[in-house]
Amino acid sequence: MEDEGAGGGGIGGDASPVHVGSATEAGVGRDIVPSPTSSRSVMQTVNGSHMFVIQGYSLAKGMGIGKYIASETFTVGGCQWAIYFYPDGKNPEDNSAYISVFIALISDGIDVRVLFELKLLDQSGKAKHKGHSQFDRSLESSPYTLKNRGSMWGYKRFFRRTALETSDFLKDDCLKINCTVGVVEGVDVICNVAGEKFHAHQLVLAARSSFFRSELFEHESDEEKNEVDTSNEIKEIVIDDMEPKVFKAVLHFMYRDNLVGDDELSASSSDCSIFDTLAGKLLAAADRYELPRLRLLCESYLCKHISVNSVATTLALADRHHAMELKSVCLKFAAENLSAVIRTDGFDYLKDNCPALQSEILRTVAGCEEECSSGGKSQSVWGQLSDGGDTSGRRVRPRV
Repeated sequence: MEDEGAGGGGIGGDASPVHVGSATEAGVGRDIVPSPTSSRSVMQTVNGSHMFVIQGYSLAKGMGIGKYIASETFTVGGCQWAIYFYPDGKNPEDNSAYISVFIALISDGIDVRVLFELKLLDQSGKAKHKGHSQFDRSLESSPYTLKNRGSMWGYKRFFRRTALETSDFLKDDCLKINCTVGVVEGVDVICNVAGEKFHAHQLVLAARSSFFRSELFEHESDEEKNEVDTSNEIKEIVIDDMEPKVFKAVLHFMYRDNLVGDDELSASSSDCSIFDTLAGKLLAAADRYELPRLRLLCESYLCKHISVNSVATTLALADRHHAMELKSVCLKFAAENLSAVIRTDGFDYLKDNCPALQSEILRTVAGCEEECSSGGKSQSVWGQLSDGGDTSGRRVRPRV
C-alpha cells in the first residue's frame, strides 16, 4: 500500500449518525472530593462501494506505463472518489509486468481518514476474488489519511499480468474491479432544526455544501484552527429556515447522494401548491445551502411531473431558486399548451406575483411560432386560444 500525490483528474455511502454521551457521578460527604467523570466517543465508518467494469482489456494494453483509465466519480462520506486502473502498470521498473490499481480522492478540501478495499472479481461464479482490504485487519493498520485532491491509495503490483490473462478474473475481454471506501468519522456536530436535533459529521456537511464549509470552518481564525479541542462538547448549529422533515431529506442526500424515495416525494404533492411539496422545498434548500447536485436532482424530478395545472407555479419556483433547466422546460411546456395554461389558477398567480414570467412565456411562444412557421407543424397561439383547452391537468399539445 502506498500514498502518492499524483495529479488526478455514483454510489453513495450509508451511515446512521450516532450520539456521543457523557456521564458524571457525584460523591456526597464531609470532604470535598473531585467527582469522577467518564466520557464515551463513538467512531464509525461511512461506507460505500463502486463497481468499475473495464471492457476491452486487450485494447487497453500498450497504452503506456503510468497511464490509467479512470472510473466515473462516486460519493462516499461526502467526498468524491475514482478508481484508476493502469493496464501497463504504474512503476517503470516493473516493465509492464503488473497491473496497478489505485483509489483517488477527487474532492478538494479537508483531510480525510479512510479505510479501503480493492477487489478483482472472479467471474467464474466461484467467488474467489483477488483483493486487498484494510477492513479485515483494522487493528493492524490505522485508517489512512488523504490530505488533498489527487492523493491516492493502492498497489503498483496489484496482480501479475501473465497470471491475470489466464485467470477467471478476465472474461470476454472484461475485468471487474470493486472498490469499498470507509470514511472514518465521529459525530461532531448537531443541527438544531425547529427544536429537533440531528447528529451529523462536519466533514460530510462541509464536503457537500460550501455554505456549511464556510459556516463550520472558514469563520475560524488561524489560532482556532490550530488549537486542539479538549472539551467533550459537540458543536451545534441552528437552522431556522427549514422544516425538520425537509432537513432530514437534505441529510439523506448528503450521505447517500440521491433523493429520498418517490413515495415520500409524491406523498407531499397531492392537493397542495408546488411551493409546499417536499420536492419544492428541497429545491429551495438546495439553492439556499449551495447544494448544486441536489438542485439538479430536484429539477430532474420536477421536470417529470409538470402538468397544465402545475406548470405556471413550477415556473415561478424555478425562477425563484435559479433552476434554469427546469425553468426552460416549463417555458417550453407552457408555450406548447398555452390555451389550457392561461385558464389555470397558476397563470393567475403569475399575473399577480410574477408578471415578468408571463412575458417570458409569450416570448417563448413567439419563438416557437417562428420555428413552426418554417416547418408548418403548429397553428398560431391565437388559433390555440380560439380552440379552448383542457384544464384537467393533463398535458395538452397544440393541435395540428
